[in-house]
Amino acid sequence: MSGVRARQRWFRPALRLATAAIAILLVVAACAQIPTAGPVGTSKDGGSAIGNAPQYIPPGPQNGATPQSIIEGFFNAGSGYQNDFTVARQFLAPANAVSWKPSQRTLVYRGSPSVVSAGRPNAYRYELDVAYSVDQDGTMTQYPPGTRQAIEVEVTQVDGQWRLSKLPDGTVIPEETFKVLYRPFSVYFFDPAFSVLVPDMRWFIDNSGIAKSLVSALIAGPAGYLKSAVASAFPPGIKLERESVPIVGNVAQVDLTPELRDASFTDRQRMHSQLVRTLSALPSVGAVALRTNQTEVAIEDPSAPRQAQPLVDPKVPSWQVGIADGQIVQYGSKQTSKIDGIPSVSSLDPSAPAAAASQHVYAFLGDGERALHSIVPGQPERLLDSAQHFTPPSIGPSEWVWSAAQRSTGATEVMAYRPVGTAQNAAVPHTVVAAPWLAGRNVTSLRISRDGVRALVLSEADGQSLLQVAGVVRGQDGAPQSLTTPITLPLTAKNPELALWVDESTVVVSGTSPTDVVTPELVSLQGGEPRQLASLTGIQWISAGNGDQSIYAVARDGIYLLVRTSWTEQGKGAVQLGFAG
Repeated sequence: MSGVRARQRWFRPALRLATAAIAILLVVAACAQIPTAGPVGTSKDGGSAIGNAPQYIPPGPQNGATPQSIIEGFFNAGSGYQNDFTVARQFLAPANAVSWKPSQRTLVYRGSPSVVSAGRPNAYRYELDVAYSVDQDGTMTQYPPGTRQAIEVEVTQVDGQWRLSKLPDGTVIPEETFKVLYRPFSVYFFDPAFSVLVPDMRWFIDNSGIAKSLVSALIAGPAGYLKSAVASAFPPGIKLERESVPIVGNVAQVDLTPELRDASFTDRQRMHSQLVRTLSALPSVGAVALRTNQTEVAIEDPSAPRQAQPLVDPKVPSWQVGIADGQIVQYGSKQTSKIDGIPSVSSLDPSAPAAAASQHVYAFLGDGERALHSIVPGQPERLLDSAQHFTPPSIGPSEWVWSAAQRSTGATEVMAYRPVGTAQNAAVPHTVVAAPWLAGRNVTSLRISRDGVRALVLSEADGQSLLQVAGVVRGQDGAPQSLTTPITLPLTAKNPELALWVDESTVVVSGTSPTDVVTPELVSLQGGEPRQLASLTGIQWISAGNGDQSIYAVARDGIYLLVRTSWTEQGKGAVQLGFAG
């Protein structure tokens, strides 16, 4: 998206139009709603509380309106989604009113747009400060303040009235309206082994067509940053057989083209699992029926054993690892204990321990964070690598040990090692994971998600911190190969140093200080502003288990657990605690 700086301003900003849009929208929201319930047997196309999104009825074009007023009026009408944007189409020349595709893209702006002359007769630019863009499949891209976008339009006279005759597909709405109309949803894809369902966040208007929007997005495939990292059971070319997903008696009827009959029972079950999990966000959906030619298709082979259900939002064990008296220990129920098979490592100055959930491998830093070590229980520790600096290790579900290394040359490398299954005297398999987007950045935290498909990366350059999520691309043997171009999450924490997964769609970010008050924050992949947690003096480390009520902080005077909105002391005994992963 190219940036364009504002030039000569012609007409008053559209602020009053945007403000009026919100006022009307909220009034309508408080008035009549479309019913959401009905007797069994009734059919609804949708399913979230149908009509949850308020209806905004924008004004149509006025006789004698100037070109600038017509342009402003058209873009203001982008919030009126009812009846396929009937009002907005009234601002268009007849041919354009038919061909214009409003769902192609939604631009969400901050502040007040302006109409600017393009320097040619009847040609204008609609300039705005873009906050987000949402494509037709609901994928959101966020932009920092000051990101300018110019939309090129032209007008012509139709029966003596100005109408838009050239414009791109898509709509434009103010940020305040977006927050009222749109809602985040997750569509689900598989990890490459088809054992775990992975969320892919999307944004849609929460109206009567939401079920169809979710299914269409699922069939279209994952967002760009996950495209090479996940798998889908839906075969290429398959589509919805009709432009709706009716819900009959709480059953979503998903009618697909005949490719469904050609799919194996295994693929049908996997498609069904993706659909069930995706549509579970809609309260009116209790089950999903796969159909083609309006006939339900069997998803299970009666002669074969039933497939195991895929994992959703994998959990970590309740125990943690930590450092006590220079040793790697296990922490749980406010007590520390030795770990069977783990040798003494006090001479290595251990820090930042990590453990696989399977307990088949542990990792830690040594020598002032310049050495990366691993331990397979029952074997001596191994020196995996040395560098100028390593980030705290992270161990994914496939037991690869990850860390970002800063080399003496100043270059940053993302490294992955596989100690499990390697003979004591053999070299540990390892790989440099390609991540060209990290060039010139200093990585402070790298954590692999519990589904093993995504990497959470906190990095810094020129005093600016970025919190990003990338997909993990693997080879046929499961070895990590690269990190995809990431998405960037909002971040307001001061001087953040640690970032950890809390669940499949939430992360916690925190700075550290031996003496100052530190305020961690929760960041959601579903968007929105980060949520500040309770402050605590002297936070030196944090860990996150299953959910936002399983967040621990190690402070200068002990261990604390976040209980609702305050920190509760848990005693002492270990430092640098970490849940598996």
